[in-house]
Amino acid sequence: MTSEQTGAPFNKLSIFYPMWNEEEYVDRALTAARRACAALIKAGDIDDYELIIVNDASTDRTAEIADAIAAADPHVTVIHHEKNRKLGGAIKTGFAAATGDLILYTDADLPFDMAELPRAVRLMVDYDADVVSAYRFDRTGEGYLRTVYTFWYNLLIRTLFGVKARDINFAFKLCRAKVFDHVELQSEGSFIDAELVIRATRLGYEMLQFGVDYFPRTRGESTLSSPGIILTILREMRELRGALDGITPIITKD
Repeated sequence: MTSEQTGAPFNKLSIFYPMWNEEEYVDRALTAARRACAALIKAGDIDDYELIIVNDASTDRTAEIADAIAAADPHVTVIHHEKNRKLGGAIKTGFAAATGDLILYTDADLPFDMAELPRAVRLMVDYDADVVSAYRFDRTGEGYLRTVYTFWYNLLIRTLFGVKARDINFAFKLCRAKVFDHVELQSEGSFIDAELVIRATRLGYEMLQFGVDYFPRTRGESTLSSPGIILTILREMRELRGALDGITPIITKD
């Protein structure tokens, strides 16, 4: 049954999670996603959904737990990386594996309430947006170092690339699948969030931003403010800047 037959704006929503050593979050992340997808189906906004776990060569029980859930739930798919490919590699795998006409990328540690997802889908439809990117109302919960890093990083992206994104690295990117007809991501690291937004908006795709309450990680450990990650972001930014600066719009809206 197609979306045209049911009146739903989208045939299928794909939600994918890049995961590295997230054994304590696998089940709760999928449970939250199922709840949001059920609300979207009930509202008539989607016909179906799929949940994709990209296991980035975890060394804990993430793979075992994910495989067990997938075996019992046909909506769940697990993709295993033999070698750790970092955030960028996992995100590229997730977007490539998604079969829906609507795709959400987010983190397993539940940085926002999944109840916000139906709101984001309605905003996308009502405002005819191609990408919906969330920003955090209050980032102080992530700690002083991360808050400072995020502020300067967003400022750097705005200065170098002219992208008016308030929280460009926040893990809530809801995209129409058609965006990836023209957007081919290159980053293997955490610069991939910025790369996605820069490529999409420069090609002419419309981005809408909305604010959400932020819930910092309570289990496991984040590495996104480590010196190595920051240096990788800066290196990829330098390497890709020429290609990104050369993008010209190809999408026009009536």
